Amino acid sequence: MKKLILPVLLLVALMISDAAMAQKFSGVDKSPADIAWLPGNRKPAPIAKVVYSRPMLKGRELASLTPYGKMWRTGANETTEITFLQDVKFAGNDVKAGTYALYTIPGESNWTVILNSKLNTWGHYQYDETQDVAKAEVSSRKYDGDSIEAFTIAFEDPKDSMSTMYLAWGDTVVEVPIGL
Repeated sequence: MKKLILPVLLLVALMISDAAMAQKFSGVDKSPADIAWLPGNRKPAPIAKVVYSRPMLKGRELASLTPYGKMWRTGANETTEITFLQDVKFAGNDVKAGTYALYTIPGESNWTVILNSKLNTWGHYQYDETQDVAKAEVSSRKYDGDSIEAFTIAFEDPKDSMSTMYLAWGDTVVEVPIGL
């Protein structure tokens, strides 16, 4: 009997520790994360990258998701962050190399783009205007192709020390000029 007690105790201890080490993983995020690079092929050297989540229209109207005149996190989930690996001119504003939160305020023909130094936040709920680094109004236009289901950020490859960051969703394209 004494010979059985030690193996049984070891087996029970192993079962308890195995249960304590079990992981619980959440399901797949409904708005997957993505990264956009400037330039897209990252050669000769990257200038900027944007990390963001991509909400989907799913039959909804864009105006209900990004109402005119209201702050938008410019994506889904965590606040979109843009990193500049060199000093740039962001929509006409001098911006030092670094990482910034990217917010927008949609409008009918122009959007306001905002770079803010407060990072690692959820949405726009912790937005602090006193930490704005750059704020500018940029043009938006109707997209002439099929509706863009998933919110997308892309860069035009640089030409003559200039690039454009595009924010596209539904039938709207926002153009943000970036001087290099």
